[in-house]
Amino acid sequence: MDRGAPDPYGRIHYRGLIAWPARLEREGPLLRRVLGEAPLKVLDLGCGTGEHTRYLQAQGHRMTGVDASPSQLRAAREAAPAALDLPPARFVEGDLAALADLVEPGFAGALCLGNTLPHLADGAALDRFLAGLASRLVPGAPVLLQLLNYDRILDRGERTFPVTLRPDADGETVFLRLMTPQADGTVIFTPATLRYRPGAEPPLELLAAREVRLRGWRRAELEAALVRAGFAVRDVLGGMTDEPWSPVSQDLVLVAARD
Repeated sequence: MDRGAPDPYGRIHYRGLIAWPARLEREGPLLRRVLGEAPLKVLDLGCGTGEHTRYLQAQGHRMTGVDASPSQLRAAREAAPAALDLPPARFVEGDLAALADLVEPGFAGALCLGNTLPHLADGAALDRFLAGLASRLVPGAPVLLQLLNYDRILDRGERTFPVTLRPDADGETVFLRLMTPQADGTVIFTPATLRYRPGAEPPLELLAAREVRLRGWRRAELEAALVRAGFAVRDVLGGMTDEPWSPVSQDLVLVAARD
């Protein structure tokens, strides 16, 4: 994202969208399997508000989070723990396609979770990102990538996610996410936040909405791009709880290693 451009995620409250303690508990076994138990210097790419960064930092890893959204990084820094016995996580703002210009080499692991990769809008951007990532990792470093399963979404023409509701002081916050797949493999993604107050007038109020064009990367495209960049694909999963991938899986999760 251009640093002079408006932040498209400035008014979308992603931290409230997800029940983070339950999610991290579910994903912890796979994170430990991929990264191992020994402390590593790890990149969290597309870190958002930093929940995975802080979780892995608490496990002893030396964490650097990278994201293009100033508002998401501001929230990540504000939530960073103050405990003196934990090394501080570092947060870096920038475009993942320019990763080689943002961080130093020598990282021993990386993760890119939460449907971040579709923000790389074309093959050239994806190749720059993966080449930059390879240049920042030591040989053999593990990489964990997770995004929605666009093989399923594009083949079925899916249009929406399940609606998420969270209680707040004024009623309930409703998170609505709409998708419009395009013939060129992109997806017009429209996240919206609403407030629901039964009995009020109006009972439903739009708080924020954005439209973002994403690239619906298919499994074969990502595997080929990883190989071009010098990675070996070790495992292909259908979710962050280690289930096998299928064309109808919820997610696409790739476990790779730098050659």
